[in-house]
Formats: sequence, structure tokens, C-alpha cells
Amino acid sequence: MKKQYPIGVLKQEIIKIYNSINQEIFGTGIKSQKIEISGDKVLIFATHKRIPALKILDESNRSLTASVDTLLMEANKKMLKEQLEQTLGLKVKLVLKDYDPVTEYSGTVIVFENNLE
Repeated sequence: MKKQYPIGVLKQEIIKIYNSINQEIFGTGIKSQKIEISGDKVLIFATHKRIPALKILDESNRSLTASVDTLLMEANKKMLKEQLEQTLGLKVKLVLKDYDPVTEYSGTVIVFENNLE
């Protein structure tokens, strides 16, 4: 049986999970975020703090840091899906995420099995 959450509470819970995963992976939380829910989709736009070591390497070896960014995003998406399902009891179809290291801005799309509204 799926849990029902008021939209405001659901947004807060999703952001708490999202931020805790960022703290776990990167050692720091997000600077700012905006979350929107539409039907079965959640959109999160966030500003992050770039890992200083990667910021330095970006200048001389962007191909390496791009690979590291991709691996970190994959780990982030997997953890996000698992924790959303475990914590909220809501089935997630997929998580899409992209990150721009220059602006430190990311976009995340989460698609759930059921409508959230």
C-alpha cells in the first residue's frame, strides 16, 4: 500500500533525502534548490558546491573529471532511487540527472510509478 503525503510534506521529505545523499557523497549539502511536482514527476533544480580537487583538475584534465562526474551522478541516482523507495514507500520508475561543473547547477527528474498529486 502506497503512503499518501501532502504535497508540501512530500517536497520537504524528497529534498531532505536529496540533500543527505549529497552530503554523503560530496561531504557537503546543496547551496540552494527548487522542487516542483507535476503528476508522477518531481523536478529538482539545485546549486551545488564543486569538490575543490575536481575544480582544480577541471582546468587541466576535464576529460578525467567528466568521467568522475558521470560516475558520481550514477551513484547519486542509484542511492536517490533506493532511499526514496525505502523512506517514502513510493515506487520510482527512473531518475535522470545532469550537472554542469562550471555553474555548479544540476537538474534532476524523478519519475514515480504513480501520480503524486
